[in-house]
Order: sequence, then C-alpha cells, then structure tokens
Amino acid sequence: MGTKPLMVKNLLRILLVAGSFAFTAMPGLADTIRGVGFGDSLMAGYQLGPNQSFADQLEAALKEEGYDIEIANAGVSGDTTSAGLSRLDWSVPDDTDFVILELGANDALRGISPDLSRKNLDTMIAHLKEKGIDVILAGMLAPPNMGEDYAAGFNPIFPELAAKYDVPLYPFFLDGVAAQPDKQLEDGMHPNEKGVATMVERFLPLMKDYLEGRDG
Repeated sequence: MGTKPLMVKNLLRILLVAGSFAFTAMPGLADTIRGVGFGDSLMAGYQLGPNQSFADQLEAALKEEGYDIEIANAGVSGDTTSAGLSRLDWSVPDDTDFVILELGANDALRGISPDLSRKNLDTMIAHLKEKGIDVILAGMLAPPNMGEDYAAGFNPIFPELAAKYDVPLYPFFLDGVAAQPDKQLEDGMHPNEKGVATMVERFLPLMKDYLEGRDG
C-alpha cells in the first residue's frame, strides 16, 4: 500500500522531466514568429520566379539576420481593399503573430473612392487587432495621373490609420522602385527581382524594429 503512491509520484516526475526535455529540444515549435504578407500583386510576386516574392525575400533576409520567422505569401494579383476584406479571415490563420497589410494600389488605379478604401482598411486593421494579431501597414501613393484632388483624399489614408491604431507604417511600399525602369517589369508598374530586393532592403529596418519590440 505505501509503495504504490511513491511509485506513481516517481513516474509522474519522470514524465514531466521527459516532456520538458522534449519541449526544450525543439524550441522552434514555440519560438517561430509567424507572419502573413497580405496584399495584391506587389506582395504576390507578379511574374516572378519561385521564392522571389516580397514575402519570400523578406523572410530569407530576416533569417539571415538570425530571426526564427516564417512569412506566408497571401498576395492576390488584382485585389482591391474590398476584395482583401472579403477574404481576410480565411487568408490569415488564427495563430498568426503579425500581418503586413499591403492593399490600396488597385483602388487608386481604378479611381475607387478614397473613403471606401479607408473604410475597408480601417475594418481590416480593427479586426486583426481584435484577434490579437499585430499589423504592419504598407502605405501607397496615388498615381500622378489621378490628379491632385484624388491624391489629397487617398494619400493621407495610411499615415492617419497608422496613427489611429498605433501600428508601424512603411509610408510607400514601392519606395526605391517607382519610376526606376531597371527595377521594374516591362509594364512599368510591378517590381522585378531586383526591385523586390530593393523593397526588402528598405523595409528591413522597420521590420527589425518591430521584431525587437516584440522581444522587449
């Protein structure tokens, strides 16, 4: 009678130690930071080869810096903010740590009301934050041919939403690529492989600040 409880206690102790060892032996299962690049063709890697999209190149660059991170590519060519809002829940898993939200370029190209673009982006940011998912907002600027009035309504959307929700903002996703033919495809709109590398290089400091803030 007296030895059986002792045997049970010893067995439980062994199981706990073994479980603890197994868990610490595979830290990646607990420590990997999971992100989603959620956007349009600029995120998807339009006409680029495997592993050359923004999400792929950013993940590779961060891994070279020593970060244990995975960034899924949830870019869909042609997506507007309305299309993005409609697929948000099934494109972003619940265990996601952060989303790089990159939408709005197609709204501007199509002349969609900036008020609607703002509303859609606002709804997406609020929804992600309610789920405990961090948001990094990638900004966009209206094309010059849309005129000053359209730009005045569209361009402030991103800094104002970033301030409203206190989320990191990268002001212009195509910084360093726009109007640079050697970094664009023949269409003069989408980045080529070299262009994406430039985008990643310029985006990297913001991303590292965010990740270090998580650690802090």
